[in-house]
Amino acid sequence: MLLSILLQAAVGAGLAKLGGAIGAGIAAVAAAFGIGRIGGNAMEALARQPEAAGDIRSNMIVAAALIEGVSLFAVIVCLLAVVL
Repeated sequence: MLLSILLQAAVGAGLAKLGGAIGAGIAAVAAAFGIGRIGGNAMEALARQPEAAGDIRSNMIVAAALIEGVSLFAVIVCLLAVVL
């Protein structure tokens, strides 16, 4: 039982590094896509209601910061999987 677990860990180490690298790339692309959608929707909202520019801008910045934080955490976890 223990030997099979150790063998799976040794064989899967290469796949773990590949998975970590792919995960970091997916996290970066997903964050860019999310922030792009936020920016696009904010511009559309500003075009429809220019007097709410301050509220829309502040909400956009908060949402973009949250997305950026989550994606940075995901990239760090994936890079740790690659390195360790």
